[in-house]
Amino acid sequence: MTRLAANLSMLFPEHDFLDRFAAAAEAGFRGVEYLFPYDHAPETLRAALDEAGLEQVLFNLPPGDWEAGERGIACLPGREAEFRDSVVEALRYAKVLDCPRVHAMAGLLPQGADEATHAAHQATYIANLRFAAGEAAKVGREVLIEPINTRDMPGFFLSRQAHAMAVLGEIGADNLRLQFDLYHCQIMDGDLIRHLEHQFAAIGHVQIAGVPERHEPDVGEVHYPALFERIEALGYSGWIGCEYRPAGTTRAGLGWGRELGLKPSH
Repeated sequence: MTRLAANLSMLFPEHDFLDRFAAAAEAGFRGVEYLFPYDHAPETLRAALDEAGLEQVLFNLPPGDWEAGERGIACLPGREAEFRDSVVEALRYAKVLDCPRVHAMAGLLPQGADEATHAAHQATYIANLRFAAGEAAKVGREVLIEPINTRDMPGFFLSRQAHAMAVLGEIGADNLRLQFDLYHCQIMDGDLIRHLEHQFAAIGHVQIAGVPERHEPDVGEVHYPALFERIEALGYSGWIGCEYRPAGTTRAGLGWGRELGLKPSH
């Protein structure tokens, strides 16, 4: 059975953030994810989850200065202490929210980065992820890494599936896994079904959106029914995060989800 999680950073933008939990539940979702929880106390979010009867399935580590354009700090030399603090903070929230996994955004390469700069970022990234996986393992959590396309995030350090798989292989931690976003993969690599098949053992979470506009998954160039069928055949039992920007109101665009068993409560 396909389990769909609403990404509350993108879905239900017609509601204030804390009201999106109830809106997601009313639309038939049983799980939620979002980018960052840190503007709210974890107890406040826990109450919103409980009231709506939802599971928290994913959120990101603190990303650095998001408003200034930072998109994660895991690969940034000189920011190691800040990264370690971000792991501690994320795991504190994960405990209260009973969230089994957190995503460590890699961060951006500086413009004009040369081979030596890239190597320094890679070494920092590997060391930081080793630390994050070790700390998360102590409390039974997973850490995810996600290739993000460089059209939406120019300069993002981790943009290719092969790079992500190499990182996972080098570190070799059982609780360090792949966040497989079909939208990003289609833009950067294509060949979605083969990538799913080859990387399936490493996948800890799946996300979807239509390509190229990042609207509903039944709009655009990707034929999601075939992908959902293949994901189910592979035996995936995790959540599928709906991380897209609704073309209209969120509820109006959920016909594709109702075909997968999403049942509005009213």
